[in-house]
Amino acid sequence: MDGIDGGAAELRGDDARHLTRVLRAEAGRQYEISDGRQAYLAEIEEARGDRVIFRVIEPVDSPLLPVRITLCAALVKFDRIEWTIEKATELGVERILPVETARTEKGLLEASGKRRQRWQRIAHESSQQSRRLSAPEIAPAAGFRQALAIEADYRYFLEEAVAPPLLRLLPAAKAATDRVALLAGPEGGWTDGEREAAAAAGWRPASLGPLVLRAETAAVAAVAAIVNGWMA
Repeated sequence: MDGIDGGAAELRGDDARHLTRVLRAEAGRQYEISDGRQAYLAEIEEARGDRVIFRVIEPVDSPLLPVRITLCAALVKFDRIEWTIEKATELGVERILPVETARTEKGLLEASGKRRQRWQRIAHESSQQSRRLSAPEIAPAAGFRQALAIEADYRYFLEEAVAPPLLRLLPAAKAATDRVALLAGPEGGWTDGEREAAAAAGWRPASLGPLVLRAETAAVAAVAAIVNGWMA
């Protein structure tokens, strides 16, 4: 939804076609819509093909995210990346950065460029399902050194080796404006060189428990822990 103008809103493209052709939306049906800043209760006035016009009834409350999270997720097989994007979006990340690591399979970085549009669509659909005001940014895939340079108030390097539990590393004073970056590793784990580089760049190693987790499980579990930690 591009914007609200004079109490009316217009939806075009794929989302409009989904409403008219899949959901069989028609005049009089009510939906929650968003312009990326505020959510509204609105009623369809006209629904034809790839164009739906709404009459805005009233603003509705939307959940506020407790913290701004950038998830730097190691590139793994694309079906698992897609699952990570879907779940991380539902949990409230602000940005997702796919990262090439030393143990990333060859070819994934190059192929990721062709997948980015699909990943953006997954994030968009997942944000609608979870009633977010907007979808997270899906950044172009980057190299490991680029990921280490990301600026944030708190930066955690998820480690399967010995490291303090993530929840023990969280600050006592927290705010919704805080920026947290999570760096989740690949299948096979980090190399010693990557561990040394992360430590030199100021990232704090953090553990999610005694068991070895899949890359996508670790990424999503860490996001959930941070969100809940900032809500406590």
